[in-house]
Amino acid sequence: MRTLRQFVTGIEAIPANTSWYLADLGEARGKQELFTNQSPQTLKALREHALIESAVSSNRIEGVVADQARVGTIVFGHKQLRDRAEEEIRGYRDALKRIHEQGKQLSVSEDTIRELHRLTRGGVGDAGQYKEKDSDIIEKSPDGRQRVRFRTVPASETATQMHELFSLWKECLEQRRIHPLILLGGMNLDFLCIHPFRDGNGRISRLLLVLQSYHIGLEVGRYVSLERVIEENK
Repeated sequence: MRTLRQFVTGIEAIPANTSWYLADLGEARGKQELFTNQSPQTLKALREHALIESAVSSNRIEGVVADQARVGTIVFGHKQLRDRAEEEIRGYRDALKRIHEQGKQLSVSEDTIRELHRLTRGGVGDAGQYKEKDSDIIEKSPDGRQRVRFRTVPASETATQMHELFSLWKECLEQRRIHPLILLGGMNLDFLCIHPFRDGNGRISRLLLVLQSYHIGLEVGRYVSLERVIEENK
C-alpha cells in the first residue's frame, strides 16, 4: 500500500521493455479518434459486446456465475432477476454504464468509489460502506486447512488510508514525474492492499481501472472488455 508514496518522490528508472510498451500505448491513444469515427453500427456492436463481457468476466473472477443463456437478459433486459448472482452481474453493469456515460466527468474520488460499490452490491446492507471488521485474505487448501495469505489494512485505519490514497493519486498526476499508466497500476495495487470493503474489492478495483483510464485519455474500455483481458491473464 506504499506504492504511490514511493511515486511521489519519483523512481530512478523503468525497464526498457516497459518504456517500449508505454510508447506503443501512447501511439495507440493518438489513433483513438480515427476509430471512434468508424461505422456507428460497428461501434455500437463493440460497446454492447464489451459491456456483456465485462459484467460477466469481472463477476466470474470472483466465482459469481449465471446461466449463459440469460446473460443478454441480465445485462440489457428489465425482467425480474432470479438470484443473487444475476443481481450482482446487473449491478456491475449499472456501475460500468455510469462510468461510460460520464467518463472523466466522474471524479476519481472516495465518494465515487463508494457509489460504484453501492451499485455493484445492490441491496446488501453494507453496500457503499467501508468494512467495520478486519478482513484478511484467507487461503483454503483442499484438505480444509486455512492460512492467512495476505493481511489487509485494519478496519480502524481504512478511512485514513483511502483518503491518503486518493490524495496521492492527485498529487502524482500533478507532479508528472511518473507515467500515468504506471500510476494507474500502482494505485490499483494499493487499493487492493487496503481492501476497503467487506466484499467486492476486486470488482471495484477493475471499475476503478476503467474510470482512471478515461481520466488519462484512454477510452479502450468502452469497446474492449478490460475485465475479460484480466480474467484471461490472471
